[in-house]
Amino acid sequence: MTIRTRFAPSPTGMLHIGGVRTALFSWLVARRAGGVFILRIEDTDRERSTPEAVHAIIEGMQWLGLTADEGPFYQTDRYPRYHEVINQFLQSGHAYRCYCSKEELDEMRAAQSARKEKPRYDGRCRHGAIVREGVTPVVRFANPQEGQVVVRDLVHGPIVFQNSELDDLIILRSDGNPTYNFCVAVDDWDMRITHVVRGDDHINNTPRQINLLMAMGAEPPIYAHLPMILGPDGTKLSKRHGAVSVLEYREAGFLPEALLNYLGRLGWSHGDQEIFSIEEMIALFDLADVNKSASALNPEKMAWTNQQHMMRSPSAHLTAPLALHLQALGVIDPSARSLEAIVASQRERAKTLREMAEASLFFYRAPTAYESKAAGKHLNATALPWLQVAEEALGELLTWGAVDIHRSLETLAASHGVSLGKIAQPLRVAVAGGGVSPPIDQTLAILGRTEVLARLAAAVAYIAGQPAV
Repeated sequence: MTIRTRFAPSPTGMLHIGGVRTALFSWLVARRAGGVFILRIEDTDRERSTPEAVHAIIEGMQWLGLTADEGPFYQTDRYPRYHEVINQFLQSGHAYRCYCSKEELDEMRAAQSARKEKPRYDGRCRHGAIVREGVTPVVRFANPQEGQVVVRDLVHGPIVFQNSELDDLIILRSDGNPTYNFCVAVDDWDMRITHVVRGDDHINNTPRQINLLMAMGAEPPIYAHLPMILGPDGTKLSKRHGAVSVLEYREAGFLPEALLNYLGRLGWSHGDQEIFSIEEMIALFDLADVNKSASALNPEKMAWTNQQHMMRSPSAHLTAPLALHLQALGVIDPSARSLEAIVASQRERAKTLREMAEASLFFYRAPTAYESKAAGKHLNATALPWLQVAEEALGELLTWGAVDIHRSLETLAASHGVSLGKIAQPLRVAVAGGGVSPPIDQTLAILGRTEVLARLAAAVAYIAGQPAV
C-alpha cells in the first residue's frame, strides 16, 4: 500500500504556525514511507476564503520546502463530483431532503435545552418529509442510529463515539453548496488518502466523516490528531502572541529548515536531540512519538534553533537570503562586499538573518556619526596616534587579507609595547561607527583597503575637529 497523506488548509486566513506543523508532520509521514503528499485547498467557505490567503498558503509551503507531489487541488473545482455523490446518497437512502425552517429548528433546540438534552436535529424529515412549495430543502446525511464509531488514532489511541450522539448533519445547503465534512470525506476517498494528520480540534468531525466514508463504501483512513500549540503564556495561540503568517518568520530572518526543526520538536522528540536536518527528521519521525498534550511556543528557543542552523550551514547557503534582507534595509548592491565573508564573520553573533543584516549595514555604509559613548572613549586625542600609525601600517600592506591584517596589527602593537586591543578598538569605532563588530582583522578584510583607509582618514579628521579637553 502506498502511503498517501494530505495537508488541507482553509484559505480563510494566513498559513500560521499550527498549520505549518500539521503540514510538516503529514509531509514527513509521506516522505519517510516513500509515499505521496497532497496539497488540497478547502475553499468551500466562499464568503471568507480569499485569493490572498490561497497565495500565502502556496508561497509559504514553497518557502518551507514542503513540496506536494499532487495538487494543489481546490474543492470549489470539485462541485460536480460532490453533487454526484449526494445524488447517489439520495437514491440509496443514505441521505434525505429536509424542509425544516430556521424557526422550527430553533424551536426544537430550545425545547431540547429546556429538557436538558443535547441540542441536535431530531430526524423529523428522515422518514418522509412534507414537500413545501417555494422552499428549497437542504440535504441531510442519514447517520446510523445504532452502534459506535471507533477512530483509530495514532496519537491518542482508539477513540469511541456512539452513533446515537451524532445527528444527521447537513451535507448540502439550500443554496446548493456542499458542506465541509461531506466534501472532506469525498476528497479523502477520491484521493485515496491513507493517513489523515490534522489538529485535534477536528476530533469531533472524524466520526461523522468515517460514517460518510462507510456510506460510500470506502475504507476510512488512519487518523492522527495533533495536540494544539499554545502561546508562551499557555493560552490558545493568537495574534497577540506574534506572527500571524508563517511568511512573517521569513521576513524576521528565520531559515525555513530551522523553523521546521523547531516545529518538529514541538510535540515530537527523538531522545535528547534538539537540532535536526530535514533528512534526519524524515528518517526518524514517527507519529507514535508525538505527545498527547499541548505544547507551548517558546520564541527564545525558536531563535536559538535558528542560530544553531545558521552556525552549522555552509556560508554559501546563507548568502542569498542575507542579500534579500540587506536589500530590504536599503542596500542596493549586497554583492559589493563578500557575502560569504560577512556570513562567516557574523554567524555566531546573530540569531536571525535580519539581525545579521542589521549588524552588517556598516560594511556598506561609512559612519555618518559615531556612537557617542564609543567615540568618547576611543576616538579622542589619546587614540589619535594609534589610528595614524595603524593607517600608515595598513596602507603599506602588499596583500590585503585577514591574516595579513592581523599580523600587521600585532607587529604594530608589539613594537609600541601595547596590547592589540589598544589599537584594535579605536580602529573598530572608526570603521564601524560603534564598539561592536566582528574581529577587527575580518572586518577590515571585508571592507577592503580603499574603504578602510578612507574611514580611518575620516576618523582622524573627526578627532582633530573635536574641542580640546
